[in-house]
Amino acid sequence: MIAIIDYDAGNLKSVEKAVAFLGDQAEITRDPEKILNAKGVILPGVGAFGDAMENLKKYHLPEVIHKTVNKKIPFLGICLGLQLLFEESEESPGVPGLGICRGKILRIPNGPDIKIPHMGWNSLNYDHPGRLFRGVPEGSYVYFVHSYYLKAADPEIVTASAFYSVNIHASIQQEHVFGCQFHPEKSGETGLAILKNFIDLTKEG
Repeated sequence: MIAIIDYDAGNLKSVEKAVAFLGDQAEITRDPEKILNAKGVILPGVGAFGDAMENLKKYHLPEVIHKTVNKKIPFLGICLGLQLLFEESEESPGVPGLGICRGKILRIPNGPDIKIPHMGWNSLNYDHPGRLFRGVPEGSYVYFVHSYYLKAADPEIVTASAFYSVNIHASIQQEHVFGCQFHPEKSGETGLAILKNFIDLTKEG
């Protein structure tokens, strides 16, 4: 079973449906025992960084997430879920993130013909080989909805990037922790292939 962490941050059902479409079982839960015994864990999310961290704390989930990572259970953060894995965000000054990965979340800078939030399809460039992108050609298009973007402290963990006013770190891999700024569950066949690669990882070992 793949656990989808429920912290009132939305976008959970579409992820659950995508996993089910790929032939695997997912459960939306905030039960620590179910999360820690899952074969894989997904942290989706839309909304504000500070509100999301407050909700995670309300449900005592930061410690559960850290235990999950320490157990080396494959973990995937999507959109806001990716951002929460890092240390801080300009969206919510003074609110620490989960700090599992090093880096900051910055506001997308204004520019000519730049609309914020960034909503739409962008192609991916591969910075380093990433296990989420096995069989997915470089230059594939995925769907983004965000006003803030990741700048990882360690470029070695960045597997894919996209350009929208600035170079966006669009996907990361740090050992068994993965993240996508884009929404694979809303990215058609390309997104399903990426999610399937994550599901396949949960079956290894």
